[in-house]
Amino acid sequence: MNTLTHYIAGERHAGTGERFGDVYNPAVGAVVARVPLATDRDVDAAVAAGRRAFPAWADTPPLKRARILFRFKELLTQHQQALAELISSEHGKLVPDALGEVTRGLEVVEFACGIPHLLKGEYSPQVGSDIDSYSLRQPLGVVAGITPFNFPAMVPMWMFPVALACGNCFVLKPSERDPSAALLLAELLAEAGLPAGVFNVVHGDKQAVDALLRHPDVAALSFVGSTPIARYIYQTGAEHGKRIQALGGAKNHLVVMPDADVDQAVEALIGAAYGSAGERCMAISVAVAVGDVADTLVARLAERARQLKIGSGSQSGAEMGPLVTRQHLERVRGYIAAGVEAGAQLVVDGREYRHPQGADGFYLGASLFDHVTPEMTIYREEIFGPVLCVLRVDDFEQAVALINRHEFANGVSLFTRSGGAAREFSQRIQVGMVGINVPLPVPMAFHSFGGWKASLFGDHAMHGPEGIRFYTRIKTVTSRWPDTLSAEFAMPTMK
Repeated sequence: MNTLTHYIAGERHAGTGERFGDVYNPAVGAVVARVPLATDRDVDAAVAAGRRAFPAWADTPPLKRARILFRFKELLTQHQQALAELISSEHGKLVPDALGEVTRGLEVVEFACGIPHLLKGEYSPQVGSDIDSYSLRQPLGVVAGITPFNFPAMVPMWMFPVALACGNCFVLKPSERDPSAALLLAELLAEAGLPAGVFNVVHGDKQAVDALLRHPDVAALSFVGSTPIARYIYQTGAEHGKRIQALGGAKNHLVVMPDADVDQAVEALIGAAYGSAGERCMAISVAVAVGDVADTLVARLAERARQLKIGSGSQSGAEMGPLVTRQHLERVRGYIAAGVEAGAQLVVDGREYRHPQGADGFYLGASLFDHVTPEMTIYREEIFGPVLCVLRVDDFEQAVALINRHEFANGVSLFTRSGGAAREFSQRIQVGMVGINVPLPVPMAFHSFGGWKASLFGDHAMHGPEGIRFYTRIKTVTSRWPDTLSAEFAMPTMK
């Protein structure tokens, strides 16, 4: 049995607690490691390491910080296969899917390598007689990130490359369900030349989260997870004077217009709904069928869902792997039962699936509901599993109104051949990330990621320009060099 460690001040750290969590291989349903659950003392040690390292790291020229990130990028490229296999073994997603996750994280590292340009301030000469004014962005100090199980490499890399490039020190609290990727990232950063203490990893549960939220030396905290926890993170962190960026839940819709290419829409929905077993914050979990396209769409979705190839790791031809834990598997099965009880038509029942080689693994087949209505729990709540709900509406206006009423506003897509409909949809829809004939509208690293309403708490989205603003604070300097100076008692104005 492998026992994992924390990573503090450039070294593996066993921790001071006696509590441990189990890490599973979801494909076989077996415990493969134990992870220590941090105490307040462990969190204190990680934050203290960041505090000690901060003055020298913040004073390091941005160009030198960028060079370390360039080396980290090269190491990440060299180790991406090993990292993907590690993710697959603890999360359950297929290795090709995990490789895509690593690539998406790598893109944020590439963005952060441009930090000398991104930190450039503004300069205004002669704002008044012999007076110049300029602004600069400076780091916050020690910042923290709390990341979810579904992207154990990508979501941390949405945070720490930008934070480090801006001159901050970072404490990462990854999910205790699949924690090993964070340790490999820490070791690669050290190999790239990152000074000890600039990046630290503490594993844990709510105790570690609360310790970070209440720690007086943590200046800002980023979070990705469910909406109830995101709301708690935002409120608790704000009460303790922290800058908070908390991404919550999602219920992403894909609208299929009558003029859409149905075959393209079906393939888009199958991949977006069932890829990574639906355990994505950008997964499409609701198909909105407009007008007479509904019957054809449901029939083709059902045929494709029944043919879905389920496997594990690098298994040839596999399209979907197991869920992350048995507890989560049972939770998703409970949602399916609730949908049936509420009167939705279960066209494909994923509970009937049995994996031939993985009887003890956390497998669930694809499920497809038709005739779902807005008041049903399976529509209102985030299921986070391989369950796709189809809602039928009469026209474009009903589709827009339906989506705009939902409390979640993370991502949405429209499939159509009409440029006019696409333009109107993108303008009127009240959702943070919009795709037109794109099923998963995840922005590139040089744009920013974030939803609206109950999908994001805080003022800043992640990575891109918003990430730079979140991990820095602006300072404005107004200067002159007079030979003489007289007291002025009226409100000063530029002359």
